[in-house]
Amino acid sequence: MNQNNRVFKMVVAAMLCAVGIVIPMVCPKISIEPASFTLASHVALFLAMFLSPKITVAVWLGTTLGFQLTGFPPVVVMRAASQIVFALAGALWLKKNPQLLQTRRGIVLFALLTGLVHGAMEIVAVLPFYVSNSLPVANYQKGFLISVFLLVGVGTMIHSIVDFAIAKVVYKPISQMTHIKKIAVVTQ
Repeated sequence: MNQNNRVFKMVVAAMLCAVGIVIPMVCPKISIEPASFTLASHVALFLAMFLSPKITVAVWLGTTLGFQLTGFPPVVVMRAASQIVFALAGALWLKKNPQLLQTRRGIVLFALLTGLVHGAMEIVAVLPFYVSNSLPVANYQKGFLISVFLLVGVGTMIHSIVDFAIAKVVYKPISQMTHIKKIAVVTQ
């Protein structure tokens, strides 16, 4: 890999980190503790997944640290930290199968499976807070099934699929303007 390509990838990763930090601060948010859903908050991570596993890890690390440094609650930071599992798995899957997103079946499969892993990992991230009674009282009145499984797990899966769709729409024109070498061919 030549020096210019490395610098370009580093700049792309830095820009995606910045976007991933700013979006949760400015975009519309729905908060139903312990879940919070900010429109497009995973778009930078999905864009990184379309590019490479290394860029994905850099963007995940940058956005997770950004959440910590900008003062988000610990449960939100842990949910962001848990995203490495779905993001890296998705990036590796796309690297191994770069044509995956060229068919409707591949798109649906990718969106559903990454969304499922995403939701499951956020449940795992919220569990210690729920078990230790460190969430607001209203979460315990709703019960585990509604508060953690439904709101965090299923809600995150749906949120992930929506953000994937946004990233997919945004990616094509950006990649054409910048001539980004990509691992995933996102054409539909």
